[in-house]
Amino acid sequence: MKRILLVIAIFFVCCTVACTKSSIYGPAQYAAQKKIDDSLVSNYIRSNGLQGKFKHVQNNDTIGVYYMVIDTGSANTLFTTSTQVTVGDTGRYITSPTTETQFYETNNFHPSYTLADVILGWQLGIPMGTAGGEIRLLIPSRYAYGPYPQNALGLKANAILDFSIRIYSVTN
Repeated sequence: MKRILLVIAIFFVCCTVACTKSSIYGPAQYAAQKKIDDSLVSNYIRSNGLQGKFKHVQNNDTIGVYYMVIDTGSANTLFTTSTQVTVGDTGRYITSPTTETQFYETNNFHPSYTLADVILGWQLGIPMGTAGGEIRLLIPSRYAYGPYPQNALGLKANAILDFSIRIYSVTN
């Protein structure tokens, strides 16, 4: 009997936590954060003299992910969700229109990732580059980690990310 009560109690707690977590970030909060992110990214681009250098990932973009090709590389590259990329990257988060803080750098280590396993901003932005090239991505929080802090990386909730990514190899 105690085991059954324990299972019911655990189920109740899990359901309560799941419901609470999902209700924290509803459509109204998403729309409000989208406005904040888009404003900060636009101001960052303007304040740092980067107008015309960054492009939206898509024409008629409603996403808000920006990219800039730093080095075109030498290979014509096809990307799919199962594509594995080996990269060297530096990650920063934008805290104001003129300030960013580095939170990650690969240095001499070049990790490999499958595109389906990385944040959505990378899934959308990395295909704008090529093997042997380098790109820079500005990623609003909704295409990074959203309202969930990443304590291991030192990122607060709704962090807007700025990545410089060297694409060493692409494997399909």
